Amino acid sequence: MIAILRQIPSEAQIKKSLRQIIFGKNMFCPQCSSRMVYRSEERYRCVSCRRPFTLLSHTWLKHLRLNLRTFWALLWCWTQAIPVLQAGRLCQVNEKTVRHWFREFRIHLPQLEPILGGTVQMDEAYFRQWSLVMAKQVGSTKLAYRMMPKPSVNRQDVCRFVFECVEPRSTLQTDGGAIYQGLPRLWPVKHKRDIHNKWEFELTSEIEGMFGNLRTFIRRMYHHVTPGALPEYVSEFCVRFSSPEIFVSPQAYLKNTLQPVPLAT
Repeated sequence: MIAILRQIPSEAQIKKSLRQIIFGKNMFCPQCSSRMVYRSEERYRCVSCRRPFTLLSHTWLKHLRLNLRTFWALLWCWTQAIPVLQAGRLCQVNEKTVRHWFREFRIHLPQLEPILGGTVQMDEAYFRQWSLVMAKQVGSTKLAYRMMPKPSVNRQDVCRFVFECVEPRSTLQTDGGAIYQGLPRLWPVKHKRDIHNKWEFELTSEIEGMFGNLRTFIRRMYHHVTPGALPEYVSEFCVRFSSPEIFVSPQAYLKNTLQPVPLAT
C-alpha cells in the first residue's frame, strides 16, 4: 500500500533528506567534527577518532527499527492528520505501531509559550480528571493553555494563567463565571463578559469554537482518549493550530524537531 502513496520518496531520497537536516551539506564525525569519515554498510566510522556512528544515532530517532519508507509514510499520515486506523491500513502496520509512532511525533513537537495581547478570549473546559483553561488572541492563531489534573478550576488558577499568558492592558473577554470576577483588580486588563443565560455568545465565540474543534480533532484522529494522554493531544492540537507550517510535510516537521549535530569545539 505504501507504493501507492506518491508522497513517499525512495529510501535513498529519505536518507539524503535526513542527512541534510542532521549534518548539513557535508558529513562529519559528531565526536571530533572530522570530515574524514567513511561508510560501512549502514554505519559510519571516523578515520581520526575511530568512533562508529549512524545517521540517526545522535537524534531522538536513534532507536528507529522501521524501514525508512514505512517511517516516512507514518510521519506523512500524522502530519496530514490521517486517523489512526486509516494510517495503519495505508502503511500496513498494526494499530499499536501507529499509536506508538504518532506519540513519538507528538511529544517531540516544539513547545510553544505564546503571550497573548490585544483582544483575548478565554474559557475553560472539563474532561473527566482534567481541567483545561485556554485563551485565544482574537483574529490570530495564537493560543495559550494550561492543563490541570483536577476536576475544576478556581479563581486562583485563572489569575495565575492570566498573569503568565496575557499582556497587561489587553482586553479580556470571558463568560460570566464567578471565577473571572475581579480580574481587573489583580491584573491590568479590561474585562468584558458574555452572560450565556441571556444568550450572549459574541465575546467568546472564537474560544468556544476552539473547544469544539479540539473535541472533533481527538475523536477523528485518535478515536478515543485516555486521561493520561489528554495533555499530549491538547498540546498537539494547539501546535497544529498555531504553527501549521510544521505540518506541511515530513521534511518540515523533521526540520523543526531534529536538532542538527553541532560541530565539536
